[in-house]
Amino acid sequence: MPDRITGEMSVEENKLEAIQTLNKHTGRVWHVSWHPEGKTFASCGEDRTIRLWSMESKNHWVNKVVLTEGHKRTVRQVSWSPCGNYLASASFDGTTCIWDKKAGQFECNATLEGHENEVKSVAWAPNGKLLATCSRDKSVWVWELVDDEEYDCAAVLNAHSQDVKKVTWHPNSEILASCSYDNTIKLFQDDPREGDWACQTTLEGHLSTVWSIEFDKAGERLASCSDDLTVKVWKQQDHVWKCASTIEGFHNRTIYDISWSPTGCLASAGGDDGLRIFKEDTDNDETTYKLIAENKQAHTQDINSVAWNPVDPTLLVTCSDDGDIKVWHFE
Repeated sequence: MPDRITGEMSVEENKLEAIQTLNKHTGRVWHVSWHPEGKTFASCGEDRTIRLWSMESKNHWVNKVVLTEGHKRTVRQVSWSPCGNYLASASFDGTTCIWDKKAGQFECNATLEGHENEVKSVAWAPNGKLLATCSRDKSVWVWELVDDEEYDCAAVLNAHSQDVKKVTWHPNSEILASCSYDNTIKLFQDDPREGDWACQTTLEGHLSTVWSIEFDKAGERLASCSDDLTVKVWKQQDHVWKCASTIEGFHNRTIYDISWSPTGCLASAGGDDGLRIFKEDTDNDETTYKLIAENKQAHTQDINSVAWNPVDPTLLVTCSDDGDIKVWHFE
């Protein structure tokens, strides 16, 4: 049986400090995404803009670029390619834009169309040649880069029965994970025997909408968070993904997002405005997680996204319905 960790534990002495608040967006900020080098991050929101932030000096981030021409409605999510040369953005207008930096400026060089409703998430595969999107239309699409500016639809996956909230790729192999309003997580792979992408595994255990999923840096753990107020950590046992741990009792409203640090700490945030950080307890024979830091009022409204710097384990970013982006230092 997976271990269940409740919110009755005491927090260890770890420092979680907001070092800067950024408020250039108008309206809610939906998502933040780090450039793979960790020196820049992108944000997007209700105002239909994408903003690129860079560190100008220690603990001081500046909005260097604003992208305004790509979408006609809310920009829901942004994702950097593994090489860092491209930025993909998913929008409620039903499209996904691919931004490329040319002559010192970012331009939208491709617009991916096909979803019938809002595109909720976009993610690049580790090889940089595949892209996944998902939508309120219940589908997951896999796109393939066929040349510098052309993308073909490689697969349309209709395994979910409800709105698909998030897609993410395994860091070391072409395994695509998605999560949905139908309470499940699906794992897809390109099956050479069938010559097509197919759902290989369905992970069940959450009792309500699964809002976000993320593999850790090594690809050994998959974390998920839900409207059921729990975070689950899944591991492979005998080539089968199983729930190894359930973290509950810390959030009292929907958990909207999670993020793994480079060193394996897990951050969670959601509708209770709180930010929490957990670490696997290696002193126990079973897989358990300790709450090691928290800020119960990290924002004044729902936190929609949390993203750990891919290089620096002391740095993470959150964004919220309150219109703010906050940069955090974790000691």
